[in-house]
Amino acid sequence: MKLNEQDHRALALWAADCAERMIDHFNQSNPSDNRPRLAIEAARAWARGEIGVGEARSASVAAHAAARETNQESARAAARSAGHAVASAHMFEHARHAADYALKAISFANAERDKDVTDREREWQVQHLPLHLVAVVFPKIKTP
Repeated sequence: MKLNEQDHRALALWAADCAERMIDHFNQSNPSDNRPRLAIEAARAWARGEIGVGEARSASVAAHAAARETNQESARAAARSAGHAVASAHMFEHARHAADYALKAISFANAERDKDVTDREREWQVQHLPLHLVAVVFPKIKTP
């Protein structure tokens, strides 16, 4: 599937928003490592046309390296979410992975494994995604 440039950039922004909601899970255990935060910023910069795909890819690689270097599960998932958000510049399909890793981050952080927490986060994700892109990211979700 191909997207027009505007929709591709909208997905990258949405993915950055999903990742940003989880960034504290990374920052709490890795306060001096800013690679995931920089990846989220790079996703937004790419969406605004301020950086190219190559720079976005470098930010993604750095965020995924940060994920590999942390031992805390929710931090790892949060960093991966950020890495996939900026990787959306290269391939829009990474936006879904950013959302999925955001759910993993919140699930790992939720000691009681309360399914309502992840369900509410997925609901937030769907509600903040432009309606015409819901089927692109979440093909199993029926839209009106």
